[in-house]
Amino acid sequence: MKILVINGPNLNLLGKREPGIYGVKTLDEINGLLKKRAGELGLEIVFSQSNSEGTLIDFIQANSPQASGIIINPGALTHYGLSLRDALADASIPVIEVHISNIYAREEWRAKSVIAPIARQISGLGWRGYLLAMETLAAEILKGASQ
Repeated sequence: MKILVINGPNLNLLGKREPGIYGVKTLDEINGLLKKRAGELGLEIVFSQSNSEGTLIDFIQANSPQASGIIINPGALTHYGLSLRDALADASIPVIEVHISNIYAREEWRAKSVIAPIARQISGLGWRGYLLAMETLAAEILKGASQ
């Protein structure tokens, strides 16, 4: 089972960018923790991060046919990335949207997600939200495979 883990704009700056909001772990550190847990769960995991919406869409289109699920932190594209939303919907596989901070407890404009209608969401659990998303997808995919 392959899971795609996608991170949008500015998430390459984790660990340096507003650590009081986003924590001190870098994206590489988070990816390392995910890779370790994926191995324990018997999952293959493929990572992508870009500051460009088009690059993220290209990644989804190229990789989703061989994937069982997507974990995405769309960053600022959460609020206006309609073409990203469409690419995720077109993938026709489960999507979990992850946010390190609680987007509903911050500025009003952050509380609107164009991705939410086609995904489930984990918000405000820090980097652990990624692990929860992966464990959730793994459990659901394994359950579906055994039915």
